[in-house]
Amino acid sequence: MSKKKPRRFVATATSFDQARDELFSHILRCGVIDALPEHQKEWFDDTMQYLADRYSDLSDEDLGRLRTLGERYCQPVQRRSETASRENAGSLAG
Repeated sequence: MSKKKPRRFVATATSFDQARDELFSHILRCGVIDALPEHQKEWFDDTMQYLADRYSDLSDEDLGRLRTLGERYCQPVQRRSETASRENAGSLAG
């Protein structure tokens, strides 16, 4: 019997994947995470326009999902104890 060669799975990145990776890279290089919220909004407005032009096959829904991912990426990390404390404080106030 002949030996069968193992199949190799080659993942091809979609335009959405490429745009997402590029967005995250821009966020890190441009220091957007440390910017004031109004500056972040302006930066995202400009960057999303750039990505829409660069990846013209992305739908408005895709661009909206990208922006949401980018904005979440820029938010400070919340530790579980902080989240639990806020939830407990909210339930005690009610």
